Amino acid sequence: MQTQGAPILTPPYGTPSPFEAGVVRHARARGRIPTAASSTTPLQDLHGVITPNGLFFERHHAGVPTIDPAQHRLMVHGLVDRPLIFTMDELMRFPSQTRMHFLECSGNSNYAAAPASATAGDIHGLISCCEWTGVPLATVLAEAGVQSHAAWVLAEGADAAGMTRSIPIAKALDDALLVYAQNGERLRPEQGYPLRVLLPGYEGNMSVKWLRRLKVGDQPFETREETSKYTDLMPDGTARQFTFVMEAKSVITFPSGSQQLQGHGFYEISGVAWSGRGRITRAEVSTDGGASWRDAVLQEPVLSKCLTRFRAPWTWDGAPALLQSRATDETGYVQPPRETLIGVRGLNSGYHNNAIQTWSVLADGSVRNAA
Repeated sequence: MQTQGAPILTPPYGTPSPFEAGVVRHARARGRIPTAASSTTPLQDLHGVITPNGLFFERHHAGVPTIDPAQHRLMVHGLVDRPLIFTMDELMRFPSQTRMHFLECSGNSNYAAAPASATAGDIHGLISCCEWTGVPLATVLAEAGVQSHAAWVLAEGADAAGMTRSIPIAKALDDALLVYAQNGERLRPEQGYPLRVLLPGYEGNMSVKWLRRLKVGDQPFETREETSKYTDLMPDGTARQFTFVMEAKSVITFPSGSQQLQGHGFYEISGVAWSGRGRITRAEVSTDGGASWRDAVLQEPVLSKCLTRFRAPWTWDGAPALLQSRATDETGYVQPPRETLIGVRGLNSGYHNNAIQTWSVLADGSVRNAA
């Protein structure tokens, strides 16, 4: 109160407080190619359900291309009446929609054991949620005239990996978006600038970034990313293919791994729940490792295929505790325990782990990963 504060527009693009400098993404390489990498959202440091653009998780297979939107084109061809090529200006003239959805990598929460010191973001941070703006994919396909025997759409990105995935035509004509803005501003380069496809509730790899081509066909295109990758190898050696939907899941973000409780007394357990099949209808918490459960309060708005924040009061008496959460979605599906999921799917695949997470609260108030 004794001195004038900083002037506005310094810097011209707003930044967080310097006291929040530790709230950052953590990056890691994926394989032998340096540009094949990912970064995780620090779920334990966030509030509400919206992920700021600067903390949105990333997954790249060949780095981030630099694309001039004035030069970028989207081609639509294959089983259509009128093959078309769109500029960004032309795409942005179509009627737009703005919706809130989560985006989750199918490799999130890998089955491999995480260290006791791991945070919620370290284990589950390949998920983020935001407000997306774009044109419905169905609108653009209608402009081209999809033929009656069409069944699949190939989406191709303009990155060096030539990322390609097959999309069922039913999904393309349902809630898929061609996105050009995120949280009110144009997409950032690492999120697909200037154009990406968004498939709400489907595994993140299918929401192809830097979208340059859509080819309509009558069968799946069997690309690298849906044959040798992004399939689920089962215990008997068979592989589940086209396991698109991210099933109901939740994680407590406070108290969670590497956090410290400051003495006995009242705390609010908080976390996020989501489902690729629709709305979350129930979130439960346990403080005794699943021996007993009680309902948490779902914070509005509760939206389809969107993160939902849940909260539950808890008075910690100083004794060791095992914190868990489990989600139920509008289809009635209930998030399973880790042992149950592994019993069905085994450990051959690193994809689609939606098992219950356990955090251990020690007598000194420190919180550790106990999954």
